[in-house]
Amino acid sequence: MAVAFFVLTLVLYPSLLGNLPIVGTLTSEIRIIQEQAPENASTIIEFDTNQAAFASDGSAKSSKKDGVIDFFKMAMGALAGLVLFIFGVTRLSEGLEDLGTERMKNFLSKCTTNRFAGVLTGAVATTLLESSSVTIIMVIAMVSAGVLTFVQSLGVVLGSNIGTAVGAQIISLDIKLYVPILMFAGLLLLFLGKTQRLKTIGIIILGFGLMFYGLEAIDEAMKPFRTYKPFISWMETLGNNPVLGALVGALFTIIIQSSSATVAIVITLASSGIIALPAGIAIMLGAEVGTCADTLLSTIGRGSAALRTGVFHFLFNLVSATLGIIFAPQLVQLAQAISGGAGVGRQVANAQMLFNILGVVLLIGFLPVVARLLERLIPESEADAERKRRQEEKQRISEQVGAGA
Repeated sequence: MAVAFFVLTLVLYPSLLGNLPIVGTLTSEIRIIQEQAPENASTIIEFDTNQAAFASDGSAKSSKKDGVIDFFKMAMGALAGLVLFIFGVTRLSEGLEDLGTERMKNFLSKCTTNRFAGVLTGAVATTLLESSSVTIIMVIAMVSAGVLTFVQSLGVVLGSNIGTAVGAQIISLDIKLYVPILMFAGLLLLFLGKTQRLKTIGIIILGFGLMFYGLEAIDEAMKPFRTYKPFISWMETLGNNPVLGALVGALFTIIIQSSSATVAIVITLASSGIIALPAGIAIMLGAEVGTCADTLLSTIGRGSAALRTGVFHFLFNLVSATLGIIFAPQLVQLAQAISGGAGVGRQVANAQMLFNILGVVLLIGFLPVVARLLERLIPESEADAERKRRQEEKQRISEQVGAGA
């Protein structure tokens, strides 16, 4: 999204390209007509232009006087917020992995005795790790190593989608006033912690705070779009055309490699009234498909069982998103009904939770059938037999060494 703003800047920002005729024409088209804007529109625009960090005094005064949206300032603000947000998410995820990867692996292997336990395990693991991709990639590695069977992994994959929705619920809560406290506490633990464990916890807390701070920066940068008619029309188009909205969500998720990040940004913008509920749900559905890209890549060279897990994740999300697009109006109505008058951001989070729970409920009874179909579709190869033989040999040697000790 920030890249798109930057491209628009090259067309619309006169001080970068000079006084070209096309620039003057396009700039006149984006002027905000005060008579048609809400009463508080001028106040919002004045606030945003005064917050510009990259403009000179003269350009700031000019923007304030003309009432023209400055795409360069918006692009830089949104880009800075996006970088800060992704950095925070990365630090949070890495800290959680360092703190509990081995424990999480043991937890996954012990709590997947049946499909229902697998769903619960996947939901808890993804909520703790704050990433469905991390959970599923870990599961794929464990399937490849023979720690989990392919059938055991299916429930975890289903549960990971619910765990992602739990994370969205947390994002939808209005806790931005407490974010500086989180960041300060994390910083203290990072620099003053006496053990590596305390320092890792500090990184986790700091990453969590940076994530929210980045979202707030993106929201602040995009406030002028609340009254910008072309953007409002585009959002209406995404809401009226869920396929297009899903495509935007999928592409953005593939670029930033995180469906949680995409949904978090959508929820933040929806909470500010920048994105309407239909468009937010459409983008969310696309993010569910886009998140499969990195998990599919992680199956390369992992064997047939791991490939089946990755393919199952992709097909489940693709079919679910397709059904979600078909029944998008009904999903919008259900989200509004269960939200009890909550804001649009919370409605998007509730829609994702409802969508993922319904998907799991509808499919969980057919997991044995799906497993058999995927085993026929992706049969074992000679490489799989060789890998299994090496794993059994390694386990036998390990048992002999343990018995000798």
